[in-house]
Amino acid sequence: MSAIAPPILLIEDTPSLQMVYRSVLQGAGYGVVMASNAFEGLQAFRDSGARIVLLDLMLPDRDGLSIMAEMLAQRPGTTIIVITANASINKAVEAMRAGAHDFLVKPFDEARLLHAVGNAITAKAPGRAAPAPAGPGARAGRAGTDPATDDPFFIGSSQAMRRVQEKIRSVAPSMATAFITGESGTGKELCALSIHAKSPRADGPFIALNCGAIPQDLLESEVFGHIKGSFTGAISDKPGAAAAADGGTLFLDEICEMAPALQTKLLRFLQTSTVQPVGATRPRKVNVRIICATNRDPMEAVRRGEFREDLFYRLFVVPVHMPPLRERGDDVLEIARSALDKFAQEEGRRFDGFSPEVCDLFLSYPWHGNVRQLLNVIRNIVVLNEGGVVGMDMLPDSLRSLRDLDHGPRPAPTQPQRPRMDDLIGRSLAEIERMVIEETIARHGGSISKAARILELAPSTLYRKLDGWGTKP
Repeated sequence: MSAIAPPILLIEDTPSLQMVYRSVLQGAGYGVVMASNAFEGLQAFRDSGARIVLLDLMLPDRDGLSIMAEMLAQRPGTTIIVITANASINKAVEAMRAGAHDFLVKPFDEARLLHAVGNAITAKAPGRAAPAPAGPGARAGRAGTDPATDDPFFIGSSQAMRRVQEKIRSVAPSMATAFITGESGTGKELCALSIHAKSPRADGPFIALNCGAIPQDLLESEVFGHIKGSFTGAISDKPGAAAAADGGTLFLDEICEMAPALQTKLLRFLQTSTVQPVGATRPRKVNVRIICATNRDPMEAVRRGEFREDLFYRLFVVPVHMPPLRERGDDVLEIARSALDKFAQEEGRRFDGFSPEVCDLFLSYPWHGNVRQLLNVIRNIVVLNEGGVVGMDMLPDSLRSLRDLDHGPRPAPTQPQRPRMDDLIGRSLAEIERMVIEETIARHGGSISKAARILELAPSTLYRKLDGWGTKP
């Protein structure tokens, strides 16, 4: 690094981790300024002129996301790498949407830290390789690692995920529309975020809109906006997701749930790059990259007349398929071990991995809910047990019973089987409703749209109920 380059600012409240991170960075030849809380961090940010910040999200005096917003407002060109032991998928998405360049989940190794910093430096100097750190103990980066699996959004080195990551790296620099398919829980929004983060639009906004979670009569307003007084309840102007994503990426999830009338307007938007809010008289030009996703078969939706064929071919430029967890081999164990470490840190407990029996079960289990289901299982284990090696007795009952249903012997019943009423009697109707909805979703691979059709409900109704229960679909 140049001797006159501003130092890296490290804001971390744990003294032991401060020393570890500083030692790694200084050993690689980087200058480091440290702070232990938000107040010190913002003061150091102003005084040091730092352009790269390593920021812990959990500080004693302020939330890290609010600090990040203040830094980016003061110095928009700052590259911020978020660090946290309390990370979740939601937190990662929130941080990236708010402007973070990268996201590190404790515990991470020395190579991952140096690689993140090297990428941050490269991002600040497009077209140049990351400068080689100088000085005693300098390292040349991640020698011996495979860049195909180096993605902060995904864990796993299976061939299936390598293909996904190669596709992401290929499509990210372009303006081509990416069409992501895959079952619920496979990480389609993370795939979209990864494409955005690796694109020239990484500094622009990433706006995500779930077309299945919004009532159809409000969807047009959510996508294209409205002006005050254009309809009952329009008490102020609203820009809409397409305008909010100007200069960045608009991610349309559950695209096959979009109403036909709105599909026509979306096609016009793709053709003209203009948006016209509800009630407005003039369109507005915007510069937006579109990424869309669905857990349905889009070609089948076209054949059924539920999705416009011309819109499909307009969007289906670069398909990216997210493989189900059951097709990712040992990735199941990599994800489970990482989640166990992370959740154990959050809960202040210590676990020592999984027993061979649990590993075998995880590898053979079908995981209809994919990564989301696996993370829920690990969270359940950590919350309900004190620690040690995870054995079969620590697994949630639902995992063992569902495995028996999927893989165990099924004697032919002599009469039609009935639901176990003993499981329902004594529960409120609200509890029974939740049980039925969650089980229906699980039995259809986590697909909200399929469960909605079975239950004869609108997908938006299911999303609202899940949101009310604090369950992320």
